Amino acid sequence: MNTVEDYQKDMNTGYYYGVPGVIASGSVWLLAGIVAFVHSANIGIATLVLGGTLIFPLSVLLCKALGRSGKHQPGNPLAPLAIEGTLWMLFSIPIAIGAAFYRPEWFFPAMMFVIGGRYLTFNTLYGNRVFWLFGVVLFAAGWLLLALQAPVYAGGIAGGAIELVFALLILLKAKAPAA
Repeated sequence: MNTVEDYQKDMNTGYYYGVPGVIASGSVWLLAGIVAFVHSANIGIATLVLGGTLIFPLSVLLCKALGRSGKHQPGNPLAPLAIEGTLWMLFSIPIAIGAAFYRPEWFFPAMMFVIGGRYLTFNTLYGNRVFWLFGVVLFAAGWLLLALQAPVYAGGIAGGAIELVFALLILLKAKAPAA
């Protein structure tokens, strides 16, 4: 491996274009939205925070179920970007939690800002510009939810739906013949 494209191909091969991670994340978001609707805002918020710890392990299991390794090659120089993006996301989650103490309905939009920003870096990791659109759509949806003063559960359901739609779009783009 000598080029950025080679390293991106390694990431795409190991992590199946990032799709299993997006599916795992979208599923946790949907669950959190449903829990917020059925039980309470706080339990829905806790579902995303605690369920979020399972997203990477679930994505690796999905990768393996799809015949992929769920890991990249040692020495891939894109690995630090993946780790840094994850740490940035983890360090930003307390901002969303803090917002929820003030206004619970701000939690999911704040998390959309956090993960939307993280997904922007996935274009570099995977070489797929659909991730840029994905990040922008999450950001815009977060603002729309805030502007509409949407109930807490709407943020979880919207975030999950957006992620699952983009999982399909990412896969379709990755599988499309090169132009």
